[in-house]
Amino acid sequence: MHAGKRDAEHMTARLVLNGSNLSLEQAAAVLGPKPPELVIADEALERCRASRAIVESVIAADDTVYGVNTGFGALARQRIAPDQLGDLQRNLLLSHACGVGEPLPVEISRLMLVLRIQALVHGNSGVRVELLERLLFFYARDWIPVVPSQGSVGASGDLAPLAHMAVTLLGEGELWVDGARVPARDVISEVGPFELTAKEGLALINGTQCMTAIGVEVWQLATRLAVSADIATAMTIEALRGSVRPFDPRVQELRGHEGQKQVAAHLIELLEGSQIIPSHEHCDKVQDPYSMRCVPQVHGAVRDAIAFVEGVLANEINAATDNPLVFDNGDVISAGNFHGQPVAQALDFLGIALSTLANISERRIENLVNPKLSGLPPFLARNAGLESGYMIAQVVAASLASENKSLAHPASVDTIPTSANQEDHVSMGVTAARHAKAIALNTAKVLGIEVLIAAEALDVDHSLTAGKGVEAAYARVRESIAPLRSTGDRYLAPDLEAAAELVRSGSLSSSS
Repeated sequence: MHAGKRDAEHMTARLVLNGSNLSLEQAAAVLGPKPPELVIADEALERCRASRAIVESVIAADDTVYGVNTGFGALARQRIAPDQLGDLQRNLLLSHACGVGEPLPVEISRLMLVLRIQALVHGNSGVRVELLERLLFFYARDWIPVVPSQGSVGASGDLAPLAHMAVTLLGEGELWVDGARVPARDVISEVGPFELTAKEGLALINGTQCMTAIGVEVWQLATRLAVSADIATAMTIEALRGSVRPFDPRVQELRGHEGQKQVAAHLIELLEGSQIIPSHEHCDKVQDPYSMRCVPQVHGAVRDAIAFVEGVLANEINAATDNPLVFDNGDVISAGNFHGQPVAQALDFLGIALSTLANISERRIENLVNPKLSGLPPFLARNAGLESGYMIAQVVAASLASENKSLAHPASVDTIPTSANQEDHVSMGVTAARHAKAIALNTAKVLGIEVLIAAEALDVDHSLTAGKGVEAAYARVRESIAPLRSTGDRYLAPDLEAAAELVRSGSLSSSS
């Protein structure tokens, strides 16, 4: 048997799932290098046993219940014989595991597995405890399913991605083991394939865990981007001799938006102690351009969007998204909790917000490199003309910001009927999630370019000290990236990647 790497040394905490207690921070920790140990609360196991007893009673009574003894989707009117119920569930997983495209990162697949366990231990899915134990066994061994990134419309759940997760229990598909893709049948040879019974295959794939797992990752990155964007702005304000007056708390109170107030306060904190700002207090500038003056309003709106998305995701990671749902009074109700519209809309909103963050950052970059706007050397080149400095870095930022505009077209406004029109409205939630992630990564690169160029602009005349937060961020940049002024034109791609990593990792914000 392939043991995998997971052991006590590789776990940082013990996470006890009960169906409703998972925080976004705990979910995000599953994405990290040391995922927590996972157990299921005793009371949740008792609920699952009671729920399973109801499913068994339905089978014994020979009642017709969708997903238990019927076909699926447009085949729901097809009654299945009692001796074929296990085959029904196995066939469901095999036929639905037809995703395409590059695999999701192993971290996302790991979180999908955790979120699916959390949904099942609500006790409304009617699965056996043995199935939950097998899922925990996979997690503990760090046997993580290889899940293709494309193929979900986000309506009857993320069917194809979750089916790829589930078929590994049967010895089909592939598993990530120690960073390699290994046929599942080889990995599980010692324990053998899991034998599904009534309702269990459907319970494994009805849900929003793929879009939600990606959403948690994007939310985590977005929170870092929001802070880094303020830091980049403060560095630019110092470099361009901008004004702090638009950030006066009295201005923000008159508008009242929480995010706006937070950003203005953060900028004032970052600029505290600046020698640069008082030095040009009586210059002939009347107003800064919108990309600096309106940052509380723009960045603040992004923070408000992130807060909204946080609420949606915090709810969804603790939701029962199965169909049908089994209730403790014996009712088995076929409904639509698997539909991804709440998550899809939220992630579209997040993508739009982060696109705005890149747009305004790119405009600040233009202010830094354009000598007609900055009063600084053209493109911050040491020998302008002979050297191009950061001319094309601004072009790269413009390219990324424009790409974001295409990616930000809302996926959730699209729908296409599936399953012979039985599933006649779908959410496209995984598409929304994948686009939001692409936008977030692009935005990190744009903000990295701004930070890089703002640091260079500060180097033009650093005779006065910038604000404490700005100086800390500047020092962090210089730990990784040498000034362009010290070398002249050089191979810049590694500098841009290093700057983007400062933003993505949160190390830039942790320095300020």
